[in-house]
Amino acid sequence: MNAIEMLAERLDLARASTENVPSPCVSVCSLDGSGAYCEGCLRSLDEIRLWSANTDAEKKEVWERIAQRMTRLTATP
Repeated sequence: MNAIEMLAERLDLARASTENVPSPCVSVCSLDGSGAYCEGCLRSLDEIRLWSANTDAEKKEVWERIAQRMTRLTATP
């Protein structure tokens, strides 16, 4: 299972959560070629840094941004 597949499974869990929203981390921690996002969880460095201080609502917002990034990455040109 690749990082995107693992992340997709965690996205379903996060969307179902109302509290204790799970972290997107899938233990594949390296930046993409542009240095903008983690290749494993698709979070920006700021999103990673702020994760533990975020409210559950803010964490769900991060998850929705991740979902958008996943869609862009998996879209067929």
